[in-house]
Amino acid sequence: MKINSILIANRGEIAVRIIQTAKKLGIMSFVIKTPKEPNAMYLKMADAVCDFTGNSEGIPEFLDIERIIETAKKYNIDAIHPGYGFLAENPYFAQRCEDEKKIFIGPSADSIYKMGNKTIARQLAAKLKIPLIEGSRGNVPTVADALKEAEKIGYPVILKAASGGGGRGMRIVTKPQDMEKLFNLASAEAEKAFNDATLFLEKYIKNPRHIEFQIIGDKHGNIVHLGERECSIQRKHQKLIEESPSSALNGELRYLMGKEAVKLAKEVKYYSAGTVEFLLDEEKNFYFMEMNTRIQVEHPVTEEITGLDLIEQQIRIAQDKELDFKQKDIKLKGWAIEYRINAEDVQSNFAPYLGTIEKIIFPKGRNIRIDNGIEDGSVITPYFDSMIAKLIITGETREKAIANSVAAIKKFRIKGIKTTIPFCKAVIYNRDFRNGNINTSFIEKQLKKPYYEDPDEKMLAAYFATKDFISNEKLEEETFIDFNRGKVLSPWLMSTRLRN
Repeated sequence: MKINSILIANRGEIAVRIIQTAKKLGIMSFVIKTPKEPNAMYLKMADAVCDFTGNSEGIPEFLDIERIIETAKKYNIDAIHPGYGFLAENPYFAQRCEDEKKIFIGPSADSIYKMGNKTIARQLAAKLKIPLIEGSRGNVPTVADALKEAEKIGYPVILKAASGGGGRGMRIVTKPQDMEKLFNLASAEAEKAFNDATLFLEKYIKNPRHIEFQIIGDKHGNIVHLGERECSIQRKHQKLIEESPSSALNGELRYLMGKEAVKLAKEVKYYSAGTVEFLLDEEKNFYFMEMNTRIQVEHPVTEEITGLDLIEQQIRIAQDKELDFKQKDIKLKGWAIEYRINAEDVQSNFAPYLGTIEKIIFPKGRNIRIDNGIEDGSVITPYFDSMIAKLIITGETREKAIANSVAAIKKFRIKGIKTTIPFCKAVIYNRDFRNGNINTSFIEKQLKKPYYEDPDEKMLAAYFATKDFISNEKLEEETFIDFNRGKVLSPWLMSTRLRN
């Protein structure tokens, strides 16, 4: 079953990422053009563009299952890669691909359904005796049911969407009086995000670490894990910085958690890339949380410490090839940290920031990898997720990876829009983060302010403001006033001082 062409049912940096691997493998890449970003960077990189700028009958382009499949049939495309988000965890989409004899580059519809439904996933985990957080045995259809379960478990509890993930449809309830309001909010959010308002309930663990294990399996029953990722730096259940491995795990704990992750994947005959996620409490007890049946945003850190191309592995598996490595072959080498660069105004409570990117300066170096879907002139619209790039930094140790991060992010410049770069700097310079003293409450409890103000950036801003002032006062353009000494300097000398 050879794949010669792939339709990428996604956009942005993950579309670029898939295109790069497809080119490496000699596979033709097709992408989808939408009226919402007709000049997107990924369109220029693909081998062919499928124009979705016409009528979509009200269905968002990347969610239009029938149109995507009809496009694959029209252009005689062999396979479809959903990336992450959109249709990546939709079992109906996977089944429709199979029905129409189009290779779905991902797991089976059955395993997506079983693991995508959090209630079923918990029941399977309980059957396998994988440690679980105390919670409802099934869904809680009404507020009264939720109150009854919460009374048994004890507050605080957390309401979670039975379908989907990514922090949507989740609310923490600390007292019975808040249940009705938060239940309705969580249910409405789940309905909007996943077309399924169903909720279940768990005991809320305070200050846990979020640890996930990368799974890779083939269609011949071979399944291995590729180590863990630490995803504790998050805001409102949305991950912002990830690293691999985790400073919280030793060899023994990694072995135990990895074994449970593989056990669960084998139970549903899982193949392709997937992630089994756990919470780790302060006593190093771990609990199964959920499984994401797709490639993850943070997959690059695993690639950097294992040397494997996970998109390539997905494509190989979709072609019925066996894994060419065993668990004993997986060696974690070095450390990798990923910083999500989002188009958001950190000082305005991480509000999405729209506009046009005027200029980008990416840092360069052997310890630096950048996965991105933007370029000079890219327009940030309100239609899609705010993530625009990922900065991945490596080092022989965690300390060196952090030191390399400091050097790299100082050189990362985006002009025209506000981004989360100042937030990333704030985390990098935080003592608790540097010491590995982190958990999912880090931003709320350990970060004094969610942004770092670089003195050099202040100086540059002052320079340009003063230059504008001088221009308005009709002074010579080739002069600059040194207010400390009362002298007139050239812009060349001033820029030299700024750099030094």
